[in-house]
Amino acid sequence: MSHPHPELSAPAPLADRGLRITPLGGLGEVGRNMTVFEYDGRLLVVDCGVLFPEDHHPGVDLILPDFEAIRDRLDAVEALVLTHGHEDHIGATPYLLREREDIPLVGSELTLALLDSKLREHRLKETVHHVVKEGDRLALGPFDLEFVAVNHSIPDALAVAIRTPAGMVLHTGDFKMDQLPLDGRITDLRAFARLGEEGVDLFLTDSTNAEVPGFTTPEQDIGPVLDRVFHTSQQRIIVACFASHVHRVQQILDAAVAHDRKAAYVGRSMVRNMAIARDLGYLHVPADVLVDVKDLAELPPERQVLISTGSQGEPLSALSRIAQRNHHLVHIEEGDTVILASSLIPGNENAVYRVINGLARWGATVVHKGNALVHVSGHASAGELLYAYNIVKPRNVMPVHGEIRHMQANAALARRTGVPAENVVIAEDGVVVDLVDGQVSIAGKVDCGYVFVDGSSIGDVSESSMKDRRILASEGFISVIVVVDSVSGKVSGGPEIHARGFAEDISTFDEIKQPIIDALDRAGAEGNNDAYQLQQVIRRVVGRWVNREHRRRPMIIPVVIEA
Repeated sequence: MSHPHPELSAPAPLADRGLRITPLGGLGEVGRNMTVFEYDGRLLVVDCGVLFPEDHHPGVDLILPDFEAIRDRLDAVEALVLTHGHEDHIGATPYLLREREDIPLVGSELTLALLDSKLREHRLKETVHHVVKEGDRLALGPFDLEFVAVNHSIPDALAVAIRTPAGMVLHTGDFKMDQLPLDGRITDLRAFARLGEEGVDLFLTDSTNAEVPGFTTPEQDIGPVLDRVFHTSQQRIIVACFASHVHRVQQILDAAVAHDRKAAYVGRSMVRNMAIARDLGYLHVPADVLVDVKDLAELPPERQVLISTGSQGEPLSALSRIAQRNHHLVHIEEGDTVILASSLIPGNENAVYRVINGLARWGATVVHKGNALVHVSGHASAGELLYAYNIVKPRNVMPVHGEIRHMQANAALARRTGVPAENVVIAEDGVVVDLVDGQVSIAGKVDCGYVFVDGSSIGDVSESSMKDRRILASEGFISVIVVVDSVSGKVSGGPEIHARGFAEDISTFDEIKQPIIDALDRAGAEGNNDAYQLQQVIRRVVGRWVNREHRRRPMIIPVVIEA
């Protein structure tokens, strides 16, 4: 993970009446969103999400923001504000609450309901909840919060205006400007304009689609496409989408009714989230359309619709198991139709294509964003961001939520609308930004790395360990066991060589055994009898040979036994 300001030192104390903004995740990556605001010694945290591992994170389940910068100041946290219910914004909350369990939580009804089910899974006690909706204001210490409706790919998303004596910050969260949303809840541009008239000193804006020209396609445009797919499909239909995409599930249920099909959920998170959305009135399930997946199997294929998790190719998801034909209830058949109703999160492309190929191998027709309009983004494209800048007219801008190229494209849009270049700051995770007297500046940098969750282990896997795992995964390992006479220093047994992931034929190593013995005997003759030094000799000899003869760099584990 690179930073644009590697030379920065630790930030100086915050100036009087200044506001400090410290991103601990989400800047320079798509996921792991977490930003800390500080005024007069008090802290406000906005979002606390996870990043899902990629192929170069072997064995990792989740990646968390790094709490170290605020770990000894958690008592100063007034609240955690959650802009919406996606995992990359709420998923790390249970881990933060393990550090201080009584942090008040602020969010919309659906957001907090989705979070509560997660907290119960982690066996955490319920903390103070402030359920808010658009138009509400809430004072927490020196922070005066106002919430604004924004449209996203999950209902009940909110932007938050943070008023402090240092000025006003408007944080969009994730948003777009769909003018024909399925739930009729549009991004409140009138509120954005009103806040702009009051004076937005710092605008934190979603960067994910800043490189995409024009406007994001309305959700309503997907309905006719789904209808055509349902009309032409002669057998079972399986739709994979995010377990939180209530709007897409609504469209699928409506299409199922229109084409006389029954629907069932597959995947624990899908079942849980849609039950919550239904109970709260965000999902309207037509009568008699929804059945248990076991009952669905009793119907003829042309009357079945499965709504599944796994649109990102997650190895343990329902769709991945279906593609591998090892799901205990669903077996893909020739003529089935699979719809991937989601966009690709950067880094997941290979996993998704593996699933698509697996499904196609069994004769399924796979419909995805690349060949049909079955998904639209939840993020504002460049045209919408320009509208936002022109409506809000911010004094300073700090792009958030995106890789560095997304944030740079967002910053260029801000400058095009007239924001002075010196008032547009691009910061990555850990880069500290201060707002003092109406002007932003970079104040320094705090240590901010990846925190890996590996099974029940949190933070025990270092970047060095991850490097070792990558070497093992791609290059294999070689172990060399040698017995050395403690008196003469000469090799008295071995070398015994074992390898995994490198060469199946053990005779491959015959040619390197004598060079190992010769090198150890020379080292012993020179008085280098320390076991660690002899291990280094073995590592050098074997490493050079492997690199020269096989163009590989496996992990080499030498063991020296003194006898």
